Amino acid sequence: MATVATPKHAGGDSLGTGRRKTSVARVRIRAGGGTIMVNGRPLEEYFVNEKDRNEVLTPLTSTDRQSSVDVVIKVHGGGISGQSGAAKLGIARALKTFDTGVEEILRQKNLLTRDGRMKERKKYGLRGARRGTQFSKR
Repeated sequence: MATVATPKHAGGDSLGTGRRKTSVARVRIRAGGGTIMVNGRPLEEYFVNEKDRNEVLTPLTSTDRQSSVDVVIKVHGGGISGQSGAAKLGIARALKTFDTGVEEILRQKNLLTRDGRMKERKKYGLRGARRGTQFSKR
């Protein structure tokens, strides 16, 4: 699978797209003071669960860029957990184009790999993806 380089915007912004389950996150990174906005709201207000906040911040904390870049995330689809995973991948991809020196750190921490697990489709004749119908003796 060929990797597609994420573009660097004309204003000096780095762009990255992240996906997880059915969620898609579009991330824009620029040099700044460390503010993170998700769908027009602060990170703490959008991701109220600490686990989800920490997942979004993982690429920034592992590369020590949390206080030196501003992040704007637009995310849609799926649930909160999928959206936080998509935002994590988007931030990591945008950081890779923002500063090429951090790519090795992101790769070692497995932050540039997309999580390919998706919901399995329902099959005909079954009640779900794998669950069959209940056996009735009479």
